[in-house]
Amino acid sequence: MLLELHISNYALIDELNIQFYKGFNIITGETGAGKSIVLGALGLVMGQRADLNVLQDKERKCTVESIFNIKDYRLQDFFEREELDYDDQTILRREISPAGKSRAFINDTPVNLKVMQDLALRLIDIHSQHQNLELGNQSFQLNLVDLVADNKTLLVEYAKSFRASQKQAKVLRDLQEEAEKAKADLDYFQFQFQQLDEAKLKENEQQDLEAEQSTLEHAEDIKMTFGQFAEDLDGEELGLLVKLKDNVSQFSKLGGVVPKAKEVAERLESCYLELKDLVADCSDVAERTEHDPDRIQLVSERLDLLYNLQQKFRVGSVEELLALKEDYDQKINQIASFDDEIEAAEQKLVALQEDVNTKAAELSERRQAVAGRITESVEDVLQKLGMPNAVFRLSFETMPQAGPSGTDDLCFTFSANKNGQPQDIAKIASGGEISRVMLALKTLITDSKALPTIIFDEIDTGISGEVALKMGVILKQMASNVQIINITHLPQIAGKGEHHFKVYKYDEADRTYTSIRQLGVDERIDELAQMLSGSNASETARKTARELLE
Repeated sequence: MLLELHISNYALIDELNIQFYKGFNIITGETGAGKSIVLGALGLVMGQRADLNVLQDKERKCTVESIFNIKDYRLQDFFEREELDYDDQTILRREISPAGKSRAFINDTPVNLKVMQDLALRLIDIHSQHQNLELGNQSFQLNLVDLVADNKTLLVEYAKSFRASQKQAKVLRDLQEEAEKAKADLDYFQFQFQQLDEAKLKENEQQDLEAEQSTLEHAEDIKMTFGQFAEDLDGEELGLLVKLKDNVSQFSKLGGVVPKAKEVAERLESCYLELKDLVADCSDVAERTEHDPDRIQLVSERLDLLYNLQQKFRVGSVEELLALKEDYDQKINQIASFDDEIEAAEQKLVALQEDVNTKAAELSERRQAVAGRITESVEDVLQKLGMPNAVFRLSFETMPQAGPSGTDDLCFTFSANKNGQPQDIAKIASGGEISRVMLALKTLITDSKALPTIIFDEIDTGISGEVALKMGVILKQMASNVQIINITHLPQIAGKGEHHFKVYKYDEADRTYTSIRQLGVDERIDELAQMLSGSNASETARKTARELLE
């Protein structure tokens, strides 16, 4: 329930503080007095956008603050989800700075406009003449039926299932497109893979072959150099090792006489052994090295193949060729597995769509189950509002595919005349008829207690006389369930209010301002009398005003 509204520096409002009450609140005022300005300010805490034009004084910030009693509306989960401090008396505040910066607060915690709007829409419904145009909007119609059917939880579950099925449908489409593209590339991948596979590539192969090729090309020089070295050291007659062995023997004999000779003998023995090993290694190299033209050609051809493959695939090593081969192999295997992936994705989508269809069928069943109650309630209100022959129906058709709101194609149909054939209400109802139908529909919302507060901005457009009296009675009955704030030009409706506020203009210095104040009993009589007969109200008008209040 809206308890208080504070407005500062908004349009023609300098400072305004107004306290609203439970039940039926009435707001009146002359045309142009500023009733729409008050609603516009309230719209800021409903999350609507604003610009610098709302600042009356361009040097001060604009502030709109509304205080709500939310004790009985089970909104703790919302506050917890948005990480906000909960309080039974919650404050929504909006500030517009002279620089044009907008800030929103809930209980003094900064929030974005979306969060403020989400909370405000749970607390208050502003019904304006513009909303009458929405009567033919299917989304509006479905939302109203869902409110009456108490489909909130089911709608959340349905939306979750619908989003999941839409997401899975995209996954399937992407898979199918990827599979089609991949299959078009399959021949290319297989050809490339086959070339690399037939090459029988091995890691480090290129380095080994390049080393072998260098050895083979210098085989004669290697064989001669290593062989001659071994011959020079180990020849039978002039070999260095033979002479070195004799020297070792001579120094060993002198070892008992000259200590130094023993040391020399040991060092020579060490050199002899090292040189002997060296001779063996060189001899082995000389014996194993042969000039082999066939092997040279084979190695050269293999290296040419490796170089050509690297050039063709634009890489710099055999290891990169092996990586490419693995990549092609994976792509070929992936293409082969697409059919399995697509089949699994299709099965998952079918399961999700079945869940969507099940929930959509339940939604449709619940909606159609309340159709009779909606029809009966609306027609009952319309009869009270002077339309005894009114017929109101809900026409349901099933769409071939589920949409964001289910499979129901809903249309409100209406006829105001006896034996008239109900047709699309947006096409045949007059302004006054639409106002009365909207009021009848709003009574359904108040019966379901879906909102704490409803503001009617001239719902009485197009009606007068006895019908206006009956509309006032209905509005007052609605106010027994929810807080009603009604802006009206009709004294018949204003007289039914429990609390009466007047919007007025006043001049101060060189400026005109708009304000609002609550009227006492005598002031209400004066206001109703003026609404009945003009500014110079007659005693007859005042008497009628008293009767309206009574």
